[in-house]
Amino acid sequence: MAENTAFHSGFVAIIGRPNVGKSTLLNRIVGQKVAIMSDKAQTTRNRIQGIYTTSDTQMVFIDTPGIHKPHSRLGDFMVKSALSTLGEVDAVLFMINADERRGAGDNFIIDRLKNVKKPIYLVINKIDQVHPDHLLEIMDQYKDALPWKEVYPISALEGNNVDELLTTLKAQLPEGPQYYPSDQITDHPERFIISELIREKVLELTRQEVPHSTAVVIDSIKRQDEEKIHVQATIIIERPSQKGIIIGKGGSMLKKIGSMARKDIEHLLGDKVYLELWVKVQENWKDRQDLLASYGYRSDDY
Repeated sequence: MAENTAFHSGFVAIIGRPNVGKSTLLNRIVGQKVAIMSDKAQTTRNRIQGIYTTSDTQMVFIDTPGIHKPHSRLGDFMVKSALSTLGEVDAVLFMINADERRGAGDNFIIDRLKNVKKPIYLVINKIDQVHPDHLLEIMDQYKDALPWKEVYPISALEGNNVDELLTTLKAQLPEGPQYYPSDQITDHPERFIISELIREKVLELTRQEVPHSTAVVIDSIKRQDEEKIHVQATIIIERPSQKGIIIGKGGSMLKKIGSMARKDIEHLLGDKVYLELWVKVQENWKDRQDLLASYGYRSDDY
């Protein structure tokens, strides 16, 4: 960084309905998976911070849970966690899907954003999946909803216009300190990311059978020897019938979950990993405050 060049930094919230691609955008920006991705709605449960640093700028992006009508204490936690970010940031990215019409969920978020005094950008994701004429129609649905700072059509998956969005954000951030080291890409501890990587594989492989009844608890992370790290984790489900689905015939599903998760964990840790998984039934854990806290969903997180 040149001696007389001012350093700019700030916090940016990514907000939107479930499954609009917030986690995909965050991972695209930081260049590594810090938030799990799934085509199932409400995959992200905690606020996840991704850190983007250049020679003269640091942007801390907060990927929020998708805002939806909650049906459990876990759902209530997720919505409160998402909305609580709005008063703490320097800019807000409101993400929508180019292939979905404006709906009640979008209107709910727009109403909350009317009280936000910071710049709000309308980010229209998945432009690679629609005809350009349809994109203009979507933009028209939102043009008078809020006084948008700017409107950015992007593809978080393909990277279209993401660099341009970052350039605009960088130019409009205030002068400020560098909050995190240049090589740090998230503020979450490794245990949290490892648990999320395992949960991602459960969502991916069990599809509709075990929707959002799953939590993952890391029991221990120990170096086994100079060449391998031993990770022990428990997959929590709500009903006994789900246990058989997670384990699979002869343990085949649990083995597949472990094999796929282990590869991502090895990439994260830069080391060989021995991953040991258990499955535990904890009925109605999503509505039990004591269990929510012990599984990492604490009220002091929002």
